[in-house]
Amino acid sequence: MTTYYHEYSKVLVSVDCIIFGFDEGELRVLIGKRKLDPGRGQWSLYGGFVRNNESVDNAAGRVLYELTGLRNLYMRQVGAFGNVDRDPGERVISIVYYALINVKDYEKAQQELYDAQWVNINELPQLYSDHKEMVKKARRMMQDKISRELISFRLLPKLFTLTQLQRLYEAVNGEEVDKRNFRKRIKEMDFIEKTALIDKTSSKRGAYLYQFNKNTYNEDPNFKL
Repeated sequence: MTTYYHEYSKVLVSVDCIIFGFDEGELRVLIGKRKLDPGRGQWSLYGGFVRNNESVDNAAGRVLYELTGLRNLYMRQVGAFGNVDRDPGERVISIVYYALINVKDYEKAQQELYDAQWVNINELPQLYSDHKEMVKKARRMMQDKISRELISFRLLPKLFTLTQLQRLYEAVNGEEVDKRNFRKRIKEMDFIEKTALIDKTSSKRGAYLYQFNKNTYNEDPNFKL
């Protein structure tokens, strides 16, 4: 087989996956301890090297499926991280993705298999290499997305209260929102539907449960929260 580019040095390409979840009013990130050198035992995002027979998107999808056991996850590319000294082992360029999952869909057995931990995004420990910078950039991207696109349903259960929805937006953006204005805006959106069901887990009076209507959302080109 003919080969080319002999005069150039080779570099490794990896993918790193930032998995966001929302639970108990907190935006959380799935992390674990590295099981290989360099950096063995350090807190880290999950990732892997891109194989010769796969695209970077497929590599990220493979890593996400292996870790979560879930398919068809919401996944977006964050960007490339390629500082020369970012990995003390070899010259490695990492293509970073973030994914959104419902924490309740992530089976405990799968989490234990990988010794994965959900950590509040505001309480992350020191992470390997530039992984914390990856998380910061991904969060900024998600803050922009969540105000323009209906991605919040990826993090919430099928039925949710307005309080849960408000807390999700606050957790993603890192700041409180005005409750009255937020609920007024939500109630103007046809694609967030009030059901007849009531959640009584948080109070005796209870709160109405809502659901997303994605078909109606797709017909609304002016969505902005």
